[in-house]
Amino acid sequence: MSKSCIFCSIIDGQEPCVQIHRDNGFLVLMDKYPINPGHALVMPTKHYETLLQMPPAEVGKLYSLVPAIAKAIISAVKADGFNVGQNNGIAANQIVPHVHVHIVPRFHDDSPDGKWPSRRVASQEDILKIAQKIKEEIS
Repeated sequence: MSKSCIFCSIIDGQEPCVQIHRDNGFLVLMDKYPINPGHALVMPTKHYETLLQMPPAEVGKLYSLVPAIAKAIISAVKADGFNVGQNNGIAANQIVPHVHVHIVPRFHDDSPDGKWPSRRVASQEDILKIAQKIKEEIS
């Protein structure tokens, strides 16, 4: 754990989050500033700043979880598609220096100009409702 890492603080229960799933060294939580409803993050519970620091077997485990979570999200929010993103380093727009994979549900009408939809602050009520639907799809 890194003392200054917000994700490590969340993993240790020192900071709140809306958790979707946790097992085998990985945590899935709702993004607090979603691009679209259902935007979630998949991360290892052990601190690694970038993907290059992770042992290859751990990278494999991380990415083997992504399709199952994406399927649950897409079903829960009735999305038309999804993006998977993972940034490494400041130059790549990694805001939190703890490996995490974004799963962003996409909808036919979410970017009429072809640009990414803007992030927004979601209400806690909306995040909790969507998280519950996703959890039901995982079980």
